[in-house]
Amino acid sequence: MNSDLPDPVSPSDSPSDDTAAVATAAPAAASVDATAELKALFPALFTGKPKPVKLRIQADIQERAPGKFSKAQLSAFLRRYTGGTGYLIALTQAKTRFDLDGQPAGEISEEHLRAAQEELARRRGLKQERERAEQEKHRLEAQQRRNRAQLLWDFERTTLTEANFCVLKGTTPEELPGLLEIARKERAEAPPEPKREPRRDDRRPGVGHPEGRGPRRPDPRSEGRRDQQSRGDPPPRAEGGRTPAPGRKPAPAQVAQAVPSQMAQALQAATRGDKAKPAADQQPVKDRAPE
Repeated sequence: MNSDLPDPVSPSDSPSDDTAAVATAAPAAASVDATAELKALFPALFTGKPKPVKLRIQADIQERAPGKFSKAQLSAFLRRYTGGTGYLIALTQAKTRFDLDGQPAGEISEEHLRAAQEELARRRGLKQERERAEQEKHRLEAQQRRNRAQLLWDFERTTLTEANFCVLKGTTPEELPGLLEIARKERAEAPPEPKREPRRDDRRPGVGHPEGRGPRRPDPRSEGRRDQQSRGDPPPRAEGGRTPAPGRKPAPAQVAQAVPSQMAQALQAATRGDKAKPAADQQPVKDRAPE
């Protein structure tokens, strides 16, 4: 084989009737049998991850196992083996080809490498197109399902006549029964909607506390103020007649001055008396008689 890529199949080459399909069934079965035998005879090459095979490997197989496989069997097997996506990926990542014993046997040419890369890109493009088409198909089916469900919902609640209802919905009286029947069947087969649990932050009118929360803890300060008000006790006041603000620390009390001892008090009194009493032997100058 001079190329690792499978030969393209044109529409004219594909079987067009049951006779051609039956005729191709036998080679396909033969290729499956050949695959098992080839893996058993040459496990180093055909088992495990795909490996790029040596060019003209078919002749080597015929030489190592003469008369065991027909040319059609080997051609079908090698076409399928070298046409797999895994083999093409291995062809773009490997450096050499391998023989029947799993030993390196020649480098991979730039032509074959480029052909494998182009084929992989083409297959990726086809896969992406199929995925987009599948997603679009699912989207259209889901939209049609929603439209039928809405049609049934409106039909069960409408007060219009069937003819006016069909005109309003853009359908015909002949199509309406079939659409309603499909919608009823889809509604019966639909799984029940899961019950939504209320969130912790849900606050509904008339509910004292949100779901999952208990009552708030009472504030000791507010409880104490309410008790004082119920008993009629006046609120505590700080010095200066001001009521302390809630939560504010009271001002520190002034430190009382130290009281002097009795001996110190007596000395202070005596000192003040001596300073206030004039001397007994002294007389004012104006009262003294002239000589």
